[in-house]
Amino acid sequence: MIRRQFLLVAAAMLLAAQSAAGPSPRIAIIIDDLGYELAAGRRAIALPGPTAYAVLPGTPHGATLSRLANENGKEVLLHLPLQAVEYRGPAEPGAIMLDMSRTTFRSTFADAIATVPYAIGVSSHRGSLLTRHPGHMGWLMEEINDRGDLFFIDSYTTHESVALRVAGETGVNAARRDVFLDNDRSTEAVAREFERLKSMAREQGQAVAIGHPFPETLEVLESELPKLREQGFELVTISKLVAKQLNRIL
Repeated sequence: MIRRQFLLVAAAMLLAAQSAAGPSPRIAIIIDDLGYELAAGRRAIALPGPTAYAVLPGTPHGATLSRLANENGKEVLLHLPLQAVEYRGPAEPGAIMLDMSRTTFRSTFADAIATVPYAIGVSSHRGSLLTRHPGHMGWLMEEINDRGDLFFIDSYTTHESVALRVAGETGVNAARRDVFLDNDRSTEAVAREFERLKSMAREQGQAVAIGHPFPETLEVLESELPKLREQGFELVTISKLVAKQLNRIL
């Protein structure tokens, strides 16, 4: 009887301590650029925990990988190409360009999202030019609003982006990227960025990381994601993080 009472008191003290400490820092992970390589996409979708997958429109394996992610309980985003300042390659499928009319913008967006089944949000691919323009960001948020419960993730490829401000003005739930895991693809660099992600989550209460289906990135995530809970972090879906996000407008 005494032992049972002791255990109850100990449990109550532990719960009180956890409550006083506040919620665990939250981390959300998005893997970008899925759709061109099937094997890499499958390996990415097998990552442990509620990682999300941003699928490029009009890609050979985009629809297949979107369905596979959904079947595995993972969240899918349309990774919408937006015009960049310096990109000089051929126009990507579904790309939104600055010289588009409103009508062309609307039809291009509709065609793009139709190629990514189960998309619950939209994230920006490139976009260092287009995300600076309030008018075009307003058009994008209108398209997102017209489709119900979609949200927006700013990959934040320029500090001049107005995407979050416009999202807030138009009532679109949104968040932005905090860390790119693999600008340097070496395993050591990815591991360093993952540690930086954890530091930012501790400081801010939550943080968003974007990575790509590179072997080095997936190797680090396969090793590190299972450790997050014991390290005091909560790995959450991007939709959950966006729901709690207060837009950080610069």
